[in-house]
Amino acid sequence: MGVLNTLVSTVLYHGYDGTAGLTGFPNTGTYLIFGVILVPVYIMVAAWFLGTPRNTKTGLLGVTYLVGITAQMWIGMFILTMLIGIVFYGGVPEPLGPVGP
Repeated sequence: MGVLNTLVSTVLYHGYDGTAGLTGFPNTGTYLIFGVILVPVYIMVAAWFLGTPRNTKTGLLGVTYLVGITAQMWIGMFILTMLIGIVFYGGVPEPLGPVGP
């Protein structure tokens, strides 16, 4: 069973095993997304409050929309990830389930 497990792991994961702790966070991709890719969004939000003409009510409405859309996507993907783990892998994945492969 050990040889089969190693072979399947090599084919499916290409030699990359699970990380210790919470899978994938924080990692290189996290820093890339929040530190580089979202810079235009940070500039846009700052311009809502620092630029002229300035309308605080509209800026807060925009921030509320951004937070709501982001929360909706993250919560939906979290639930979908849990369902995929249960249906296809036979158990709840991290962070609710046991750590590691």
